[in-house]
Parts: sequence; structure tokens; C-alpha cells
Amino acid sequence: MDRAELAAFLRRRREQLQPEDVGLLPGARRRTTGLRREEVASLAAISTDYYTRLEQKRGPQPSEQLLAALARALRLTDDERNYLFAVAGRNAPSPAAAAAHVAPALLRVLDRLSDTPALILSNLGEVLVQNRLAEALYGGNADHTGLARSEIYRWFTDPGQRLIYPAHDHDRQSRAMVANLRAAHGSMGPQSRAGELVRALSRESAEFSRLWERHEVAKRFEDHKVLVHPQLGEIEVDCQALFTEDRSQALLVLTAPPRTEAFEKLQLLGVVGHERFEDAGQDR
Repeated sequence: MDRAELAAFLRRRREQLQPEDVGLLPGARRRTTGLRREEVASLAAISTDYYTRLEQKRGPQPSEQLLAALARALRLTDDERNYLFAVAGRNAPSPAAAAAHVAPALLRVLDRLSDTPALILSNLGEVLVQNRLAEALYGGNADHTGLARSEIYRWFTDPGQRLIYPAHDHDRQSRAMVANLRAAHGSMGPQSRAGELVRALSRESAEFSRLWERHEVAKRFEDHKVLVHPQLGEIEVDCQALFTEDRSQALLVLTAPPRTEAFEKLQLLGVVGHERFEDAGQDR
């Protein structure tokens, strides 16, 4: 671990960013060039004290998970992320970690979306980052690890995952999940994380196995859907997806026409917050 170079790199990248680059308001009387240390720490979900020690060459060696969080917070490119790992004395990111590195171009768009739910997904249905309203609508994803990070895996193994869609839409959603996974499997190969998902779901879900044999392929999202919030009920939304060039990640933006009931419910999301859908399901 090269503490001096790590500290210099973090400090320089922090100074090169402005609050508006990461979706923050500039504020008044900013004496700091670029972002403040506490702002970077908040974006990376770590303590300000820990981040400060890294910049002062006093911190312990960061874990791979923490480095990935810093790379996202500082909007690093793939090359910059790999350099960050190297100077921190860690091996280059694994394929799984590299795939979870959010494309900076999508992050810049997400940073500017604060009045409607928006989230960035991998091609395996993993929520890489989401704004406050998306978390209020879908719930948090911090507790998911391993294969369960994929909404496709949870859809076929966790009944609570389906509560966000009306029952009459479950069959269509199941087909869409499998078709999207087949598209990812085709591009990533059988020895990839997509292949691991397919093998696990083939063992654990008869429904998945039946749909997998249909050989349906798709790489898109429904333009219009109905979601169910445990407090606000059904919400009709329009969906727009912006893909990276290799289509490995997508920014999904959910909107509703102004002056509609659905539009009002989306505005209320910021007030009511979110309940865990499995808890809500116990009352149904």
C-alpha cells in the first residue's frame, strides 16, 4: 500500500469535483476547492474520520468494498478505479466488482434526478445505486449479498420480492426476467456470473427452469407498468431506460404524467418513506 500516493490521489480527485458534479447543492461560503471531505465520506457511506485519515496518510488499508465505494463517490473512470486499487495495495477488481462499478456517465444523469424515482441496474438486475425516491418505492438493497443481489434471483426464490407488482402481472414479469437473463448469459458466457445465476435458479425454481426452456431473449424494460407501494397502493408509471454503450448497465427513470393520481403518489414517496415489502405482505 502506497499511503502517500493514495492520499494524494484521493485529495486531487476530490478537489477536481464540484458539488453539482455529484448531485449536491453548491451552498454558500465554500472555502474548500472541490468537494469537502465530509461530502466524499457521505457519498461513500463511510465516516469522515476514516476518510480524513486516508488523505492524511494515516489510515489502514481499505478493503475492496470500501475502494469500490470511493471509486463511485469520486466518479472515477475504469482506469482511475484500477489505479486506486493498485496504490491501495489491492489486486485489480474482480470481474464481479468491475461490473458493479457504475458508469460515470449514468451517475451524472442520476445525480440530477431528485424529483422522480431513478436507479442504475446491472444487466443481471443488481441495483448499483438509486436515488432517495427509488429507495422509498423499491426499498433498500444494502442487505442483499451474493446471488441475492440480483432481483432476478430474488424474484424466483423470495415470494416477498413479488409484492411490488400486482398479482396479475407476475407471469409477464417472470418471462421478462428470464428473457433478460438469457440476453446477459449470451453475452457473458456460461462461466460468468450470469451462468452461475442460471445454474442456481435451475436447481431452485421449477418456474425458472420451465421459462428458461422457452429460449426467449430480451434486453429491455416495459415502457409502462404498475408498481405496488405498501402504503400508497398501486402506482402507474412510465419507464425510460438509458443504457451504457455495451448495454451492461441501465439507468431506469420512472415518471407519471403531471396532475395525475400516480404523479401525486410519486411526490408523496419523499414523505412516507418506505416499508419493507415482506412486512407489508404479512398484512395482506
